[in-house]
Amino acid sequence: MSKSAQIIIGIVALILLISAIIAWGGCSSCSSRGTEDVSSTMIRITAPLPNAVVKSPLTVTGEARGNWYFEASFPVKVLDANSKQLGVGIAQAQGEWMTTNFVPFNTTVNFSIPTTQTGTIVFQKDNPSGLPEHDAEVRIPIRFSQVVSQTRDIKLYFYNNQRDRDESGNILCSAKGLVPVNRSIPLTVTPIQDTVKELLKGPDSVERLTTPGTEFPLVGFTLTSASLSNGVLTLTFNDPENKTGGGSCRVNILRAQIEATAKQFDVVKEVRFIPDGLFQP
Repeated sequence: MSKSAQIIIGIVALILLISAIIAWGGCSSCSSRGTEDVSSTMIRITAPLPNAVVKSPLTVTGEARGNWYFEASFPVKVLDANSKQLGVGIAQAQGEWMTTNFVPFNTTVNFSIPTTQTGTIVFQKDNPSGLPEHDAEVRIPIRFSQVVSQTRDIKLYFYNNQRDRDESGNILCSAKGLVPVNRSIPLTVTPIQDTVKELLKGPDSVERLTTPGTEFPLVGFTLTSASLSNGVLTLTFNDPENKTGGGSCRVNILRAQIEATAKQFDVVKEVRFIPDGLFQP
């Protein structure tokens, strides 16, 4: 064999060796090559489907290989989006489970009403040994049809002109006529701003019976921003139709309602209004 042929054969062999090393090194999961997703090789869920809208009680059906069970059963858990367990059911084999073949199962899971819109169903392999190497589970995402919304209890200070009179029946135009009304609003990170906005909506039909004289809502009058610094709450409003103007009695009552509503929060010591032309007689 000529020297040039030996060199060519050596280069080809080196290229093949390098290719093999790269292929092996890039295969971080070579030991599991040929193993399908556990959800298809060990368990198949027929109901509910991924992202299905569910409610309690939840019927769960499918089939799993016999070695997924222990004593013909395995646990099925319902979790919310924060991984809080809402309920658990025990899936029961609907046939001889001491086999490696697929065996149908079903169960009904009762779970508490969640506080999140989404969650997960966990199909957990029964592992009586407790050894982590024998653990396995399949998770599918779900959506809840019923959710408990987290709320915050607040007070809105409306005005009752019947409670704000002197002995002669004259209206005093004072905070004496303010009436606290209890409300619940969604729990958010902007409670003061949300509470003032709720006040501006005015009383409902029932609340208005006990708050005659309340003028809110005012047409076009909206809160655009709120900021708090060192106990001073600055509220910026939009009043395109100048609905906050009028006599001193009227504007004082409007201001007083907003200030009392905002100051129910201990962090608010003073309330300022922007623009300066608001609530001017």
